Amino acid sequence: MTHAALLVCPTSGKGRAARMAGTVAASLREAVDRLDLHVGYSAADTARLARKAVADGVDVLVVLGGDGGAHLGVQACAESGTALAVVPAGTGNDLAAVLGTTGVADVVSRLRSGERRRLDLGLASNGTWFATVLCAGFDSAVNERANAMRWPAGPRRYDLAILAELAALRALPLVVETEHGVEEVDATLVAVGNTPNYGGGIPICPGADPADGLFDVTVVTGVSRTALVRMLPTLRTGGHVEHVAVRTLRARSVRLAGDNGWVGYADGERVEALPLTVECRPGALSVVSA
Repeated sequence: MTHAALLVCPTSGKGRAARMAGTVAASLREAVDRLDLHVGYSAADTARLARKAVADGVDVLVVLGGDGGAHLGVQACAESGTALAVVPAGTGNDLAAVLGTTGVADVVSRLRSGERRRLDLGLASNGTWFATVLCAGFDSAVNERANAMRWPAGPRRYDLAILAELAALRALPLVVETEHGVEEVDATLVAVGNTPNYGGGIPICPGADPADGLFDVTVVTGVSRTALVRMLPTLRTGGHVEHVAVRTLRARSVRLAGDNGWVGYADGERVEALPLTVECRPGALSVVSA
């Protein structure tokens, strides 16, 4: 018997998840023996319901939402006997892309076949798990500024935050410590990738493999505003790693520090200010995936 729980994040995708919930639940019931339905109306409530489902011993936790909801599901399912599945209904859906699920039909197919695999996870020093990318610097500063703004609503808030951060852009001291040694550079951003993509499909760490026991680390060193703007289009192809200002390395653990005031964001969610340490935990998450 397969006991599953559907965790709905109703605000994901500007209400898209709420509109999909009935159809998704009906489809899942055709593939499992028992389905519990949970609807989280806040991040804290969603996290609580995810933990409850895992404590109840469900075989699979299916998250209907975006990367924020998936991130909360990861916190509950990490190093547990519960597999995570994601039905994408957000704006970014980076973890769903890693899992190869474009909709509920993909999840249903794999539930019926019993397909599972294990993925590595990152574990931050404050106890937060992440499945995709942890970043700090320019991109996390954009998130910080946008989250503090009350106007305007929607994507325009991020557009204004990007412009403001570009105006204030300057390279700051960054210390990157791994099992291989210590590097001290002036940098504009750093990304620690368990998977390649963040921000809705941007391959910031294009070579990252979530099943190799290692992080891929991308560091953009001191670069002018003009050079950064010119580099941005290459982020969509992964070509930025060829730029002279970009350094890459691979490691099992990474400590980020520096007198820079940066804050780490992982899976698009705020983690903590630097200094912080992240460790790769091989095979820490069971997933319903291709």
